[in-house]
Amino acid sequence: MVTHTPMYQTLLILHSINRWLVLASLFYATWMAWTGLRSGKSFSGRNNAIRHITATISHIQLLLGLSLYMISPVVKFGGAEAPGATLVSEHVFFQLIHTALMAVAVVIITIGSAKAKRAASDGQKFRIMLIWFAIGLLIILAAIPWPFSPLANRPYFR
Repeated sequence: MVTHTPMYQTLLILHSINRWLVLASLFYATWMAWTGLRSGKSFSGRNNAIRHITATISHIQLLLGLSLYMISPVVKFGGAEAPGATLVSEHVFFQLIHTALMAVAVVIITIGSAKAKRAASDGQKFRIMLIWFAIGLLIILAAIPWPFSPLANRPYFR
């Protein structure tokens, strides 16, 4: 039987809580970019702060996830799976699918943030943010082990 260390439990809780911050900030930033683009608003300091904070929260989540990955008994040992419980084993999901998709999503969010920061016009800033953040959000939504996921499932809160 694998025991969970206090560090593992702490990282797991922080990773679970921060997931909601990532999702909330991405939903808000995407909505803000959509409304800013549609209304022709100027890209304000507040918009820029939301862009920066959203990217930073996603970076923190990636660091928490990678730290968790290094000590996770699910990734290290795989564990015994009930036959036919999921489409892929939870070991494979967390070792490969979840990790790769989340890293790709954070890279996409980072690229979108950097491109939006450097864009020439306000409309371009909103458009870039909308596209890149929405793509990152969709990848994240697909890679989260939701309670209803056929790949691997975890509770909404740990």
